[in-house]
Amino acid sequence: MRSLKAEHLGSGREAKHWPKPTLPEYAFIGRSNVGKSSLINMLCNIGKLARVSNTPGRTRNVEHFLVQGTIDSDQPWMLADLPGYGFAKASKAERAVWQQMIHTYLRERENLQCTFVLVDSRLEPQQSDLDMIQWLGENGLPFVIVFTKTDKLTQPKVQANVAQFRRTLKKTWEQLPTQFLTSSETYKGRDEVLAFIGDVNRNWGSRGR
Repeated sequence: MRSLKAEHLGSGREAKHWPKPTLPEYAFIGRSNVGKSSLINMLCNIGKLARVSNTPGRTRNVEHFLVQGTIDSDQPWMLADLPGYGFAKASKAERAVWQQMIHTYLRERENLQCTFVLVDSRLEPQQSDLDMIQWLGENGLPFVIVFTKTDKLTQPKVQANVAQFRRTLKKTWEQLPTQFLTSSETYKGRDEVLAFIGDVNRNWGSRGR
């Protein structure tokens, strides 16, 4: 399995603290404790690239990483790890700051190609996930859904939960977004997610940037 070269570029809450938008960029967001850091580490096949914690809400800023390559390419890209939402133990004021920062980043980051919305496959549809998906759609921002922790349940139960989530989305969406099923333990979905990123990267390169 190919390990990607990756490094932490910086941490910040404002555009002036973020890396220059010269490469295609992908944001990862989800409820606190959805397994975001584990997924990032799995995609890059680097054990401690993103900090993994049992305590929700440890990511407070936009954390940027430079990643070199995908499955079959060495083209560089940037990954943005966003603060989790949901049950993080933080004050109402702090959560408001996070939300404003996240919304500003997602709307104004000019090189952002796609947001990966992580959804815990063990749970019934959560309103916070549905709200984030709805907000991205209303703002015309490209995104995909990544179901995490699919190794924690039997596959029939995973499929049932995913099907329930899809049914819920169909109440408000005519066409469902692209979806991936992943496991940070078994590396399920790694090739598919990296292939998706690789395809978008090639389109970025073809625009002559």
